Amino acid sequence: MKKGYNIRWSILALSILIALVSFSWYVEAQQSLSSSIGVIVYPSKGQTAQQQNQAEGECYSWAKQQTGIDPVAAASAPTGGQGSAAGKGERVRGAAKGAAAGAAVGAITGEDAGKAAGAGAAVGTVAGGREKRKAKKEQEQQAQQAKASTLQQFNKAFGACMEGKGYTIK
Repeated sequence: MKKGYNIRWSILALSILIALVSFSWYVEAQQSLSSSIGVIVYPSKGQTAQQQNQAEGECYSWAKQQTGIDPVAAASAPTGGQGSAAGKGERVRGAAKGAAAGAAVGAITGEDAGKAAGAGAAVGTVAGGREKRKAKKEQEQQAQQAKASTLQQFNKAFGACMEGKGYTIK
């Protein structure tokens, strides 16, 4: 019975060792600077993984210094513009325009101008809200494009540095 007990412990120990080795490879792959900024780096001169990590760290710092861009900060920065302040006043303006148009139509057609103005205000509020959403969407798209352009500039500097150290960049 003692022999079976030792085999079980050996299997358990081997399983834990395999899991730890697999986890360490996973953690090492997750910590690559180049993969976090979306750049593919190939060690074209046979550099080791440790040499590559060191070069990536140096080039990251150099590119940050040269461009004034920190991709980590840029990635975490919000792109939604000013939030609820974006497009402020469109609904109010829409309601006012709708009320004026409704009152004018009511006066021309002989209907109650107050009721027509109220109906026009409701329609104008909806239209103003639509304008607000459209303006916010356009602002978010512009912010996304600016962020992508900023990251592209940093990646260009990072790639130039890595190529200078003997790596192929894509």
